[in-house]
Amino acid sequence: MKKSVFIAAAAVLCISLSLAFAASDDIVKHPTCKHCGMDREKFSHSRTLIEYEDGSSIGLCSLHCAAVELALNIDKMPKTVMVADYSSKALIDAEQATWVMGGSKSGVMTRTPKWAFEKKADADAFIKENGGNLASFDSVLKASYSDMYEDTKMIREKRRMMKQKTMEHKH
Repeated sequence: MKKSVFIAAAAVLCISLSLAFAASDDIVKHPTCKHCGMDREKFSHSRTLIEYEDGSSIGLCSLHCAAVELALNIDKMPKTVMVADYSSKALIDAEQATWVMGGSKSGVMTRTPKWAFEKKADADAFIKENGGNLASFDSVLKASYSDMYEDTKMIREKRRMMKQKTMEHKH
């Protein structure tokens, strides 16, 4: 009896460890965002992974950069779009996720935050603490495209300010 309990516990531990490693395997394969260069491990709570039907894949830092990727590669058919669950940082299917748009928590690469959750209860708790509204994947992706001009202006301004600070520290 003790031996079978030990074997079952060891199996559960092995499965858990392999799932944890697989969840971060995309970061090892794609350490930085192709479009903006951001560290995907640092932004593991907002990262995305797009797998195309041709077998290629690309890791990105945010839904903003995923929207850029999908627009630039209009002829490549995505097989899956994965996004990090805000709470666990595990990759989940973006279309099955419960999304929160808006609220007081600053977004990644966007003025209008867009966060994915595997569990609706986690999304509800996030809304209670930070505000925002429940949304579908289609609506957050459409908002990403609509926000692209303002978000790009914001990103350019932030980068300009960072370069100025760097130049000031050198002098």
